[in-house]
Amino acid sequence: MAIFNKEEHSSQEIETIIGPSVSVEGNFVGSGDVVIEGSISGTLKTEGSVRIGKDAKVKAEVKGSRIFVAGEVKGNIQATSSLELSASARVFGNIQTKNLSIESGASFQGKSVMGSSEEDKEKNHSSKQKNVQAIKEVK
Repeated sequence: MAIFNKEEHSSQEIETIIGPSVSVEGNFVGSGDVVIEGSISGTLKTEGSVRIGKDAKVKAEVKGSRIFVAGEVKGNIQATSSLELSASARVFGNIQTKNLSIESGASFQGKSVMGSSEEDKEKNHSSKQKNVQAIKEVK
């Protein structure tokens, strides 16, 4: 089951669509959901979800909350919530996410890191330091 399918997202929730005949170069920054059916090179950052269609070609660093890949991505992917690679996905780069789903047939070359983001790790480390300090003060 896709984490980003047409049934669960109305056209009102999708803020940007890069169609099959569109090619974008540069840095793309947004806060809404993005659908890529064409090509993009550079960086793509959004607080929303990203759907990379089957025929899409992405040469970019991709960051979003929930990311679904059916096409080709050459670059690192960071999904703060979840990442799904469909059977037709081809990913060449490192991935970082809390939840990862890879369908049989998908191609992935790179390293994967699952679990907390760097920000969560820093908060956790800071919390541990405070606990150690509190223990020392009690002694």
